[in-house]
Amino acid sequence: MAKKQSFGEKVLAAKLSQRKMAKVIIAHKASHGATKFKEAMVESEQVKDFLSTNRA
Repeated sequence: MAKKQSFGEKVLAAKLSQRKMAKVIIAHKASHGATKFKEAMVESEQVKDFLSTNRA
């Protein structure tokens, strides 16, 4: 049988406090023509800032 989920104040507070992350992959072209990829895990609110600082 499936366990019943309780939605008390503790559970809702824990759910809201979890950090939401996004995986960002950026491609860089090397001088000899090869393409390299950089992966990073970033908080979802900071994705635009991360992209703007790491684009070439």
